[in-house]
Amino acid sequence: MTMARILVVDDENSMREFLEIMLNKEGYQVATAAGGGEAIDILEKNPFDLVITDIRMKEIYGLEVLKRCKELHPSTIVIMISAYASTSTAVEAMKWGAYDYLPKPFKVREIKGVIRDALVAAQAQEAHEKVAADKTSATEYHGIVGESQEIRKILDLIPRIAAATSNVLITGESGTGKELIAKAIHRESPRKDNPFVTVNCGSVPETLMESELFGHKKGAFTGATTTRSGLFEAADGGTLFLDEMAELTPPVQVKLLRAVQEKTFKMVGGSEELSVDVRIISATNRDLEREVMNGNFREDLYYRLNVININMPPLRERPEEIPLLAQHFLEKYSQQMGKDIRKISSFALDILKSYNFPGNIRELENIIERSVALESSNIVLSDSLTLSSFKQTQVQPKPDAVSLTLPQEGIDLDNVLGQLERDLLQQALERTRGAKQKAADLLGISFRSFRYRLAKYGLGGDDEAAEE
Repeated sequence: MTMARILVVDDENSMREFLEIMLNKEGYQVATAAGGGEAIDILEKNPFDLVITDIRMKEIYGLEVLKRCKELHPSTIVIMISAYASTSTAVEAMKWGAYDYLPKPFKVREIKGVIRDALVAAQAQEAHEKVAADKTSATEYHGIVGESQEIRKILDLIPRIAAATSNVLITGESGTGKELIAKAIHRESPRKDNPFVTVNCGSVPETLMESELFGHKKGAFTGATTTRSGLFEAADGGTLFLDEMAELTPPVQVKLLRAVQEKTFKMVGGSEELSVDVRIISATNRDLEREVMNGNFREDLYYRLNVININMPPLRERPEEIPLLAQHFLEKYSQQMGKDIRKISSFALDILKSYNFPGNIRELENIIERSVALESSNIVLSDSLTLSSFKQTQVQPKPDAVSLTLPQEGIDLDNVLGQLERDLLQQALERTRGAKQKAADLLGISFRSFRYRLAKYGLGGDDEAAEE
C-alpha cells in the first residue's frame, strides 16, 4: 500500500516538514496542515488513508481533529503524536478511535513501523468487513460462538482492536472465554505470524514469577543451573497474554511496569538491558479498579495495561445463546468420541436454560462433554444430565401437578393443563428412551390413549404404527 494518502497535521513547521520529506521518500502521497482548523477543512473536502496529528496545537487540539475525522471518514487511521504524553490523554485518544499514540521525540524507524502496520491492518479490516457483510448472523469466529447483541459488539471490535498496538485488558467471570478473545485479537493483528505466549499468573509461585517473565542468569538463585530466557523474550514480535494478572504480587508489578513502559528488562541476576517488541493482553476475573482502591494493584500499571478494555458478559445474561453453544459442544464431542449424537432434547434444553451457570461457558462445555460420554442413544436426554454437578442446584423447569396453586389474577385453565400434559408426555418418552408402551404405563393410561395424546400435540413421530 505504498501509494496511501497521508495527512500530516502539526503547528510546528520543522516537524511538519520532516514528516512530509520522510513519508514522500517512503512513496506515500502526503498533504500537510499547519493546525487543527486547516486539517478539518481539508478532511471535509478529501478523504485520506491515514492522518498523523499533533495533540497540542493552537486553537483546535488534535483530539478535535481525531473526532471530526472519525465522523467524516470512520475508516481513516489516525496516529496521535505529542511532546506532552500522558496516560489519560492516550486513553482518551484510544476511546475516540486513534490507532496509536507516540510521544515526541520518536525514532524514525518506530513511526515507519507503526504506519506500515496500520495500513496493513486496515487492508485486513476491509477484507474482514466484506466477509462479515455476507453473513446474516454470527456463528463461530476464531472459536468464539455466539449471536447475542453483546457478543456481536465484541466480535465487531476485535479487528479494530487487533489493528492497534495498544495493550488490552479483558475482564469477566471465569469461564466466559477471555483467552479465546485474546487469541482472536492476536490472529487478526499484524503480529499473527509471531508467537502468542500465555502465562497464568495465578499458577506460578510468587518466588518464580519474575524468572518466568524475564528469565534468569545461571547462578542467580538456588537451582538456576543454566541461563534461561523468559516469556517476554519468547513473545518478542508477538503477543504476551497475562491470564489472571490480578494475582501478581507488588514486587513483580513493579518489574512489569518498567518492562511495559520502557519495553526493556533485565534477567534475574543479570545486568544487561534486553529490549523486546511485545503487545500485552491481560485478563482478570476480579474488579481491578477495586483492587487498585484497596492498594492491592498499582494504579500506574493498571492504566498501562487497561488502554483498551473488553468486558465479557456472563452466560446467565445471554441465555438465548445456550442452545447454540450446547449444539456446538455436542457436535465437537460427538465427533471426538466417534458417536452419532445429533441433537439435545427440548426438555434437556429447558433444564440447561433454567440454570444460571456460575462456571459460565466452560461449565456448559463440561456438562455437554459428560452427557455425550454417557449417552447411549442418538439424542441427549435429560437423564444424561443428572450426573452433572449443576443438578444439585438446578431450578426445575416445570412444576409438579400437585404443587400448583391458583394465582390471585387467575389462569387460563385449558392452556395450563395442555402445557402440563404435553410436558409429562415428553418426559415419559425421554425417561423410557422412546418406548411408547412403557411411557403409557408410567402415566397410567392405555397405549391407544397415549398415541392419541401424542398426535394431539404433534409428538407422535412416524414410528407409531410399527411399535403398535
